[in-house]
Amino acid sequence: MTAPQHAPTLDRDGEVFVLDIGDGENRFHPNWLTAVGALLDEVEQAEGPKALVTAATGKFFSNGLDLEWLFAHADRAGAYVESVQALFARLLTLPLVTVAALQGHTYAAGAMLSLTHDLRIMRADRGFWCLPEAEINIPFTQGMSALIQARLAPQTAHTAMVTARRFGGVDAATAGIVDATADEAGLRAAAIELVRPHAAKAGPTVGTIKERLYAPVLEALREKDVPLG
Repeated sequence: MTAPQHAPTLDRDGEVFVLDIGDGENRFHPNWLTAVGALLDEVEQAEGPKALVTAATGKFFSNGLDLEWLFAHADRAGAYVESVQALFARLLTLPLVTVAALQGHTYAAGAMLSLTHDLRIMRADRGFWCLPEAEINIPFTQGMSALIQARLAPQTAHTAMVTARRFGGVDAATAGIVDATADEAGLRAAAIELVRPHAAKAGPTVGTIKERLYAPVLEALREKDVPLG
């Protein structure tokens, strides 16, 4: 059984919203997806300059899909993956600048979640960023493949997807997976300061830029009846 975890929460540091996605493995249970969506509604509805940091607490940033729930509800698998990809598409096109603060292990769909943010900052000394799908025999959907390839350099995407390499913080920065590293104590504050200068950019123009920049990715992520094999 997956250990219980705190629900996602939303705080604010001046113009920067901080979305904490939980303190467990932060897998994408349907209730978690609903909670995150509601908090993103709050961010989008707020007026004035704003930016977003997505963070977590504990050993994991996110381990991705809730496989325990998925295997228990196989008849709802297609709708579940659609809802996950809808979250990816939403974050990829938020009309404000976003940063993912990766304080712990960032795996599978959790790693993809990090790639939907404009910037990423990762703890330097512990924790891995990894796409383990080749090892766990779960192929990437077309939307997931498109997202990864759009956000990573070709050789990095190939290595991450085909060999399931685990990247520590320094390696991830060298590979361009993350934009910066920080120590654990200062990670969230560093993420806030990284994004704060961009708060004034929030607005429809940024959303339009992202929609056009990632149009093919978004078409794939918004596919219905997603094939899982």
